[in-house]
Amino acid sequence: MRSLLVSFVMIALIGCAASAQAEKRIFIITNNADGYGADRCLASGAKCGAAMAKSFCQSREYKRALSYRKVARQEITGAVPLGNSACSGGRCEEFVAIECGR
Repeated sequence: MRSLLVSFVMIALIGCAASAQAEKRIFIITNNADGYGADRCLASGAKCGAAMAKSFCQSREYKRALSYRKVARQEITGAVPLGNSACSGGRCEEFVAIECGR
């Protein structure tokens, strides 16, 4: 009986840990220069990017933005080619990570 109770508690703890992981998600987006300066706010982590990051998260049904910053191409695993395929006219794509939370 006691081992059954211990097993139930362990399963409940594992379930809570898994749901806590689902409460956060990091999105990698292309940092396109649009002339409005919002990209620079996100990429630099400046306070002016907070509203944009929050809106981005809310548009994906998350409550808030936990963090936002520029990420190097080498930090992104598997999704972005490391070659020069994302470069044109002497400029290469840059990326921003936005971490959203529920």
